[in-house]
Amino acid sequence: MSTTESPESGVRGRTRRAILGAAASLLARRRGATLAEIAEAADVGRSTLHRYFPDRDELMRAVVDDSVEAIGRSVEGAAIGDGPPLEAMRRLVAAMVESGDRIMFLWGDPRVLEEYGPRARWGDAAEEDCEGDERFADDPVLDLIRRGQAEGVFDAELSPEWIQHTLWSLVFTGVEDADKGLLPRHGVTATVIRTFENGIRSPAG
Repeated sequence: MSTTESPESGVRGRTRRAILGAAASLLARRRGATLAEIAEAADVGRSTLHRYFPDRDELMRAVVDDSVEAIGRSVEGAAIGDGPPLEAMRRLVAAMVESGDRIMFLWGDPRVLEEYGPRARWGDAAEEDCEGDERFADDPVLDLIRRGQAEGVFDAELSPEWIQHTLWSLVFTGVEDADKGLLPRHGVTATVIRTFENGIRSPAG
């Protein structure tokens, strides 16, 4: 039986994941965090970090990719293609809030995705080149919104993109306010859902 470990298994995989997780958490709050500070947060030596990521650019690209994948797994785990649209949307919000550090890292500074995101590396791929490529697959969140609009649950007069952007903005603000102590962490999901579903008008109004 082979004892060869895959890149993401065993000690090496755990160390890599620890570095990426610590980097996302630290950089979400301090964009100028040094590699030495990231290594300390990951509980590894500076030389160990450099063995995995020789320079800051390579680390940043890896953290962006890992964060996008982590959020994607959260969305997938919410099974938003199943059940009534409103219940699916609530599961989605809960899953996104759980990815709070990754959301703050990716969306807290637009330069992160501009400089290190997939589009910056792939460019504006021609439509024929995107066919069958999972990187350019349909957005399941937009699919959910369109399904909800078709069933009369979400406002059909608003564009699906606008509804999605509003949702993302609320999630980001919720996790950011919780990080600042302005909102209890356990209340973020309920607050985002309430605001998203009801707006700011009083239910008694």
